[in-house]
Amino acid sequence: MSLRIVVTVKYVPDATGDRHFADDLTVDRDDVDGLLSELDEYAVEQALQISENSDDDVEITVLTVGPEDAKDALRKALSMGADKAVHVEDDDLHGTDAIGTSLVLAKAIEKAGYDLVISGLASTDGTMGVVPALLAERLGVPQVTLLSEVSVEGGTVKGRRDGDAASEQLEASLPAVVSVTDQSGEARYPSFKGIMAAKKKPVESWDLSDLDLEAGEVGLEGAWTKVDSATQRPARTAGTIVKDEGEGGKQLAEFLAGQKFI
Repeated sequence: MSLRIVVTVKYVPDATGDRHFADDLTVDRDDVDGLLSELDEYAVEQALQISENSDDDVEITVLTVGPEDAKDALRKALSMGADKAVHVEDDDLHGTDAIGTSLVLAKAIEKAGYDLVISGLASTDGTMGVVPALLAERLGVPQVTLLSEVSVEGGTVKGRRDGDAASEQLEASLPAVVSVTDQSGEARYPSFKGIMAAKKKPVESWDLSDLDLEAGEVGLEGAWTKVDSATQRPARTAGTIVKDEGEGGKQLAEFLAGQKFI
């Protein structure tokens, strides 16, 4: 018996970099370094743990939609231990929103073949967190989202969702879509052996025609959402320095009172 896991990952701008919008009000991804979204590393880790704890033959495919540089995110996931990768790249994908992305991912997942889809909590650039649910709807399968713990037994995926007041034990029959949180377990660091092995692992490249999609269904033209305007956040102003020469506490209290903090 075999288990096919597809992990959706995203190549995102480094959050520590200077991020801004391009002229068409999409995120300018050319002027900032990118990397595998940290939250997606947890999804890769959970796929690897399922594989390590399974008596079945498990094949892990990492899937991303993005520009040429997005292969770097795939290589990171492959170096962690995934078996192969699929990169959907097409110039007409520029400006695709979450709904369009879910369409492309669903088509690619169907083409790749799957039993279980694992996603991260959300991307660190868009931070919408809706793609897993959209994927499940498009694929017509159950969704078990926001899991802190996940496992597969036979034809069932099980997991724990932690809320503010209680924890829920959830399960769904395969095929299914799950998403995991950053509480699901620390993602492993790629070993030197894993990095070298990743260079030999297969990475397939597909475009819209491979998925039977038209340009008008995705990109800015096909987006259901759009940014009307964007204003650069003003630079931080210098703070007030209080030199304590015996009156520091009083000055601090006056400042806090003036800001209505106390």
